[in-house]
Amino acid sequence: MGSVKDNEENRQPLLAEATSADWLLSKNTVERVDEDDDKDLKTRVWIETKKLWHIVGPSIFSRIASYTMNIITQGFAGHLGEVELAAISISNTVIVGLNFGLLLGMASALETLCGQAFGAKKHHMLGIYMQRSWIVLFLCCFLLLPLYIFATPILRALGQPDDVAELSGMVALWFIPLHFSFAFQFPIQRFLQSQLKTAVLAWVSLAVLAIHTVVSWLFVYKLNLGIVGAAVALDISWWLLFIGLFWYTACGGCPETWSGFSTQAFSGLWEFIRLSAASGVMLCLENWYYRILMLMTGYLENATLALDALSICMNINGWEMMIPLAFLAATGVRVANELGAGRGKAAKFATVVSVAQSTVIGLIFCVLIMIYQDKFALIFSSSLDVLNAVKKISYLLAVTILLNSVQPVLSGVAVGAGWQSKVACINLGCYYLVGVPLGLLMGMVLNTGLEGMWAGMIFGGTALQTIILAFITYRCDWENEAEKARMHVQKWSEPPPASQS
Repeated sequence: MGSVKDNEENRQPLLAEATSADWLLSKNTVERVDEDDDKDLKTRVWIETKKLWHIVGPSIFSRIASYTMNIITQGFAGHLGEVELAAISISNTVIVGLNFGLLLGMASALETLCGQAFGAKKHHMLGIYMQRSWIVLFLCCFLLLPLYIFATPILRALGQPDDVAELSGMVALWFIPLHFSFAFQFPIQRFLQSQLKTAVLAWVSLAVLAIHTVVSWLFVYKLNLGIVGAAVALDISWWLLFIGLFWYTACGGCPETWSGFSTQAFSGLWEFIRLSAASGVMLCLENWYYRILMLMTGYLENATLALDALSICMNINGWEMMIPLAFLAATGVRVANELGAGRGKAAKFATVVSVAQSTVIGLIFCVLIMIYQDKFALIFSSSLDVLNAVKKISYLLAVTILLNSVQPVLSGVAVGAGWQSKVACINLGCYYLVGVPLGLLMGMVLNTGLEGMWAGMIFGGTALQTIILAFITYRCDWENEAEKARMHVQKWSEPPPASQS
């Protein structure tokens, strides 16, 4: 640790001397004509598509692999009994899910910082940013621990049966190692994505998915550890994801962006916390929105049937959402890279290509849902009542999928440009001041049931938020945003003041 500190101190004068030269280069980059401007539109779209899918493809694969690990865990628990399935589902969805959304959002601050720094060729700062994110998220994990420790009384207060709440609380305690793994796993994913090292994410996810299946089988059936074994297997798998990615990073996979641990990571933490908090609020408000719909549905008449139908639609939506979420990550990286490089027009073009392609994919899935509206629910249920209930609300699922093909991409633009605080306010207003009250009004006051509640939340929340973000993106001065990014990277790349002896 001492040698790392010495190297860091020796490098500070070099960083200070290089600052003016580096930003003179950046200024020349801004003034230089974009080399892609001379190419025809078809060629430019193809070039941008390759850059985009270099991130989107592996991101979809790694997200589906992580999602599948949770499904496998629930599958093993389901074979132990109904209470065990309910316990691990609730603890994973409610307790872990709430923290997952917040920590994932906080880690997305790295998509802004690392993406812009990489575009500006401030490569050495990416490792510093990641270490700062580890520190901030690790401390935040301690603040969130009461949700795990007091999971049983929390779930009882939410109306869960005593046996399910008791077992869910026990499972939540075993999920604490999983909780702390997020603090390290999410930042390193964004660190690698920002420098376009995405193939390693897919390969490590595939390897860990295979290991998770075997370990779950071993713990649950061979060692007879029951539901505890299923929870521990998921803990191990998520830590293996981080270990695999860190091993790649530290053992030469990122020679320009990782030079070891540095005391510089402890400087500027307050500003970093502010940006991380804004990112966390922005994304967790989106993540929690449809979980609230599930909770509100439980208070409707014939709530069991309504919940069965809605859960099937949400499962389909969850699987399909892996694609828009991958576009969110890719758009954030592409916009941040181009703005950091001072290429405002290129950032705008990347936005247009990403929105267009994600929308086309969303339209395809929307049409498939409408064509197979009486068949896709057979994956989950054979009950005629449930199938008819799903068919009745399938058009709402189709609209949700279509909107979700646009909205996350626009959120990715916000992340890449550093608009997290602004979008957090928009999300709060659209989702919770308009969407939720409108859903309650239409569903309960006007007695339109699940259809009215879901429609109110779609059009009052998701659609309104999408329109506002689209308007902001359309009116954006991209060259001005590139200049802001240049100043932002310069500010965050400045070495800390020398200590007085």
